[in-house]
Amino acid sequence: MSVQVVGAKMAEVEIKESPKEMPADSPTTSASEGIMARNYSREAGSSSASTTVSPTAEPSVKAGECSSSLLAPKMPQASAMKRPDPQQNGGEAFVNRDGTVAEAPRMKKIQFADQKQEFNKRPSKIGRRSLSRSISQSSTDSYSSDSSDDETSPRDKQQKNSKGNGDFCIKNIKQSDFGRREIEIAEQEMPALMALRKRAQGEKPLAGAKVVGCTHITAQTAVLMETLSALGAQCRWAACNIYSTQNEVAAALAEGGFSVFAWKGESEDDFWWCIDRCVNVEGWQPNMILDDGGDLTHWIYKKYPNMFKKIKGIVEESVTGVHRLYQLSKAGKLCVPAMNVNDSVTKQKFDNLYCCRESILDGLKRTTDVMFGGKQVVVCGYGEVGKGCCAALKAMGSIVYVTEIDPICALQACMDGFRLVKLNEVIRQVDIVITCTGNKNVVVRENLDRMKNSCIVCNMGHSNTEIDVASLRTPELTWERVRSQVDHVIWPDGKRIVLLAEGRLLNLSCSTVPTFVLSITATTQALALIELYNAPDGRYKQDVYLLPKKMDEYVASLHLPTFDAHLTELSDEQAKYLGLNKNGPFKPNYYRY
Repeated sequence: MSVQVVGAKMAEVEIKESPKEMPADSPTTSASEGIMARNYSREAGSSSASTTVSPTAEPSVKAGECSSSLLAPKMPQASAMKRPDPQQNGGEAFVNRDGTVAEAPRMKKIQFADQKQEFNKRPSKIGRRSLSRSISQSSTDSYSSDSSDDETSPRDKQQKNSKGNGDFCIKNIKQSDFGRREIEIAEQEMPALMALRKRAQGEKPLAGAKVVGCTHITAQTAVLMETLSALGAQCRWAACNIYSTQNEVAAALAEGGFSVFAWKGESEDDFWWCIDRCVNVEGWQPNMILDDGGDLTHWIYKKYPNMFKKIKGIVEESVTGVHRLYQLSKAGKLCVPAMNVNDSVTKQKFDNLYCCRESILDGLKRTTDVMFGGKQVVVCGYGEVGKGCCAALKAMGSIVYVTEIDPICALQACMDGFRLVKLNEVIRQVDIVITCTGNKNVVVRENLDRMKNSCIVCNMGHSNTEIDVASLRTPELTWERVRSQVDHVIWPDGKRIVLLAEGRLLNLSCSTVPTFVLSITATTQALALIELYNAPDGRYKQDVYLLPKKMDEYVASLHLPTFDAHLTELSDEQAKYLGLNKNGPFKPNYYRY
């Protein structure tokens, strides 16, 4: 039982002014009351809540103690009826059988110092805001983030790091110590990236590379950026999601000399401004792009197309961004080689599947405290992300439905024991709706109107267009902020849905993701950058490429020592029989893992 709950309960207990305290084992106290008193005393004692008793109240009660007389004071005989007495300022009187009114003994309330300070004193405007945040803010926000009440936009601040450098725009540079600790923790769970840093930093394979990035700015991304820097690259970075930036990590990067333009809770205008600040800088032009979602690539094509004359390649890690690249390629507008990291085996089979299998539960639990057992859930899309989400929810006892457009993925869902439906068949009955498609308008206003009261709606794909959030911003609907990244959207009849992260990516906006899995993706990104940057002219044309199979296998092999895993080696005879090199690659490019 928490300190506040115990304090609130004890504050309601009234004690009778009496020179003598009734013992817990008094004959007038029933056995059940005595047991309850002893149990309550143990709970109160464990809370370590200090109490201050008014000097006029007797007997005194020591901190952490609660006698049975507090819980079961001696009452008048059963025939008396109690009623409030307005003349006694909230006191009470007893009506006897003969109609006479007998005044009840005055009661004194125990007064607690911490309770008085917290509840009786009306907080200031800033205090109310801080208290609200401390109670309701998502647990993904760090201690350092919660402690800041500064509402000034970072764009209006002039900040410099300890070396006098001000080429960055973040929430608060003073949070850098917290961010550094988080980065150090992430390094312990990213063995492959750290091994790559150690093996290749002497060679500096990215010497001269100027990498502009637009990804989620988290502790894991910071490890990637510092690895790229150790390999010789210069980096400028913005966030690909307005909610996923860890402010303290951005501060640590800025303190370390990186040009970072991002903070949690950016507006749409801030988002594009940050990207532009990364790209449009005097005396510095990128020659490599690392993107997540395609927004950075789109911005350069739109605003600075001449930059592509010096850009050697693009590395893209999301379904949405890869889709945009293939569209550019098909239209003949892709003017540099691009590496499709999203469809590499190490990204698809590990990041998309295993990462989402764990982070979907984390994101939902942190934001809604929902119990999954028995809940009806519809997951839109049964790719690797959808497979991970469905497996996790099924294991927690949820009843899971799947929507899918691809007959192969649909058959996989059926064989895995999920019922394949159309969204409108189950939209009225499900408790949770999750999109995992990378498409747009998967859940539209018609679906939202038909949802049951308190249905939870969230996105595990990438772009915030999967859920038609724009259609909910109409005068007849009321938006009510519940806590960080959690909104009630209320219909005129009182029905409401629970919208998470305003339709943006749930796991990185509302929770965290497993660092070890991100190590696999980050190592793949680093190797893709090295490959494109060092590739001789003519090896890659202006098209979209998959990571070579040998690199996929190398990334996987770097992570095996963490599990004390030992690979079996082919004999010369076996390798000849299979027609393989003993050192790989072991599967053809068309092999489906």
